[in-house]
Amino acid sequence: MMEAKEPERSGQPAKRLRIGVADDHPLFRHGVRTLLSTTPDMDIVGEAVSGDEAVELAVSAKPDVMLMDIRMPGTNGIEATRRIVASVPGVQVLILTMFQDDTSVFTAMRAGARGYVLKDAEKDELLRAIRAVGSGEAIFSPDIASRMIDYFAATRPAAREERFPELTVREREVLYLMAEGATNARIAEKLELSGKTVANYVTNILNKLQVADRHEAMRLARESRPSGDAEPL
Repeated sequence: MMEAKEPERSGQPAKRLRIGVADDHPLFRHGVRTLLSTTPDMDIVGEAVSGDEAVELAVSAKPDVMLMDIRMPGTNGIEATRRIVASVPGVQVLILTMFQDDTSVFTAMRAGARGYVLKDAEKDELLRAIRAVGSGEAIFSPDIASRMIDYFAATRPAAREERFPELTVREREVLYLMAEGATNARIAEKLELSGKTVANYVTNILNKLQVADRHEAMRLARESRPSGDAEPL
């Protein structure tokens, strides 16, 4: 059954991430509880064992981050993600699963997940991913991020260069890699730039597009993709 706790009250230490866990494997949920119990900036506010319960938990407890498995009884994790994003926009979903096929990855991203990490990730990688998604970043396990970037780089049509004419060619490259979920570090590696140079490009992009933050720029880039610019199913 779904378990939920009351939201944190004022007077407690500033900004602890509130985490919901949706997974039908009790041993995995126990492992997550054990890990987060030793993490001073995170609290588990509830658990769910199905996609339907995950949606209920998101609506009732409004965690900052929902850790979501893909395959669960009843409603699957991708459909649950879609429903959560539509009904509780403040909840960020981090897919945490053993499935890394392209179908699962791209379908989850289209459903609105902010990140995709494999269950066999190291503890530090998982904690970094939770913090990143909690702050609004998009993040992926390294192998998945590399595949996504390579896919979009290979299939990006030349017509994209006609969009966002206020940006330079390099700024457009950075913008589209951002939209595909690449961190600054990954963009720097992919484009063979320094981290400082990438950060400067990101600042220029935000200023030129007149958007408040990275996520708004990512949204504009994704929405600019024409209907024929399809992602794999």
